[in-house]
Amino acid sequence: MRFAFLGRVSTEDAQDPEASRGWQLRRAQNTIDPVGGIIVAEYFDIGQSRSLPWERRPEASRLLADLKNPDRGFEAVVIGEPHRAFYGNQFSLTFPKFGHYGVGLWVPEVGGEVDPDSEAHDMLMNLFGGMSKAERSRVRTRVKNSMSDLAERTDRFLGGRPAYGYLLENVGPHPNPSKAAAGQQLHKLAPDPVTAPVISRVFSMFAEQDLGLRAIADILTAEGIPSPSAYDPARNRHRSPVGWSHTTIRSILKNPTYTGVRVWGKQERIETLIDPDDVAAGHRTILRWRDPNGHIVPPERTHAPLISDELFQLASKRLLAKTPGVRRPRASPHPYLLRGLLQCARCGSTLQGSYRHSRTESGGRVLYRCEIRRGRSLPPGDDHPPTLYVREDAILDPLDHWIESLADPDWLAHNQPDPEMSARRTALQTQLNELRRKITNLIAAIEASPSPTLLDQLSAREAEEQLLQAKLDTTAGPKTLSSEQIAALLHELGGIAGVLAEATPTERAEVYSELGITLVYDDRTHEVRATADLARVANRVGGGT
Repeated sequence: MRFAFLGRVSTEDAQDPEASRGWQLRRAQNTIDPVGGIIVAEYFDIGQSRSLPWERRPEASRLLADLKNPDRGFEAVVIGEPHRAFYGNQFSLTFPKFGHYGVGLWVPEVGGEVDPDSEAHDMLMNLFGGMSKAERSRVRTRVKNSMSDLAERTDRFLGGRPAYGYLLENVGPHPNPSKAAAGQQLHKLAPDPVTAPVISRVFSMFAEQDLGLRAIADILTAEGIPSPSAYDPARNRHRSPVGWSHTTIRSILKNPTYTGVRVWGKQERIETLIDPDDVAAGHRTILRWRDPNGHIVPPERTHAPLISDELFQLASKRLLAKTPGVRRPRASPHPYLLRGLLQCARCGSTLQGSYRHSRTESGGRVLYRCEIRRGRSLPPGDDHPPTLYVREDAILDPLDHWIESLADPDWLAHNQPDPEMSARRTALQTQLNELRRKITNLIAAIEASPSPTLLDQLSAREAEEQLLQAKLDTTAGPKTLSSEQIAALLHELGGIAGVLAEATPTERAEVYSELGITLVYDDRTHEVRATADLARVANRVGGGT
């Protein structure tokens, strides 16, 4: 009898994925040995929380999709541990799909196959889901209470990223004997000799010299002082390393860490339903700012201050005086048809729409501007112009004609990438995603216990990441369309071209979104490069235009 194996491991920090896969696979094999079962397919999720529905776990969702395939190659699915597969009521939501497609489910705790007609089996499997949910909730409660107690009683560093201006120093072995035996150390914040003077200078320029955020950012950028994202790029990949942003200066001025006091619990994780009308879709975790009354502040200083309390209070008062009141968002009466679609060729920023009344023309015009200089100071040698904009009406008509030209069978048939290159691109992207996850875990391990070995591993992984990204950038894009997809695409594009001629502004914006339009404006050549994701149209034939 042929089986598919399903397993899951949460994070590498808790357990090595290979070791976890090994014991789960062994346990699954022992369950099916009495019937001579063999495992012919594996679905093993790495780094996925048990609270995620199967549809949101990559490998579990792939298994659900394969259940529909009559040529799936297996007759049943075996899992290594129900606690890792099911959470809450997931068994009740998932198991009926197995029965619908005639696929059995084998579980070690049941002693074999789950009987869909057995009340005892149903109660047992739902019990495991409830136990899994209770275990996760219990662990979260313990960790939260433990961290709150440590934040109030101790001066040790409790994790996260050290604020710019500080670095971590070892202050002794970890109090947990097993972690101490593994070489892990306790940490405290210590002034960084390179960046600590920058913090003192920022506060002095703002509170004592009355310089504004923009002026401070301009001075630091002009002097070539690395911003936080440039000083430590490995931990700030999501931020631009070019120059100092004005929001960075503001964040520094608002951070009480620089007075030598660690404030804990400024944010909390909240789980909210993705869709209140579909509870089975699960939750998403978001961070919310807590009320200041709920912050945990120890009675004594926890690390060396970089500025005095008086200087921080002076900066806070001036910052509060310069902070505008809360403004309510206003709905614009002017539609922006290219909202979020137009990017700057120089810096990659998304152009922001604005409406300008005209003295010579009736009405006004919609412009899209690159406003990177409004929020970031660029180095003196950067040739990005202070004002970069393009008119919407100069793009719309050429864009519509270009969309109409896509409905050309010869163009669609001959201007497609090689399917082998597309498959190679998918494989490279998968490798890159897995490698980035490992890099994230390595960074977390280094923060917990820095060691030369881990740093060497991180350097090697980052070099491998650059190599994979370079290969991905030179690999062709989307998959080749079949002749049937081409015919359907022509029909859809023909309908879209007709819609554009009579569409309202809102409808045109929806068409651009459905086509996956991406526009890149280059002010040096005054050209707009357009791309479209035609696979979106080909994959939704029958859905209308």
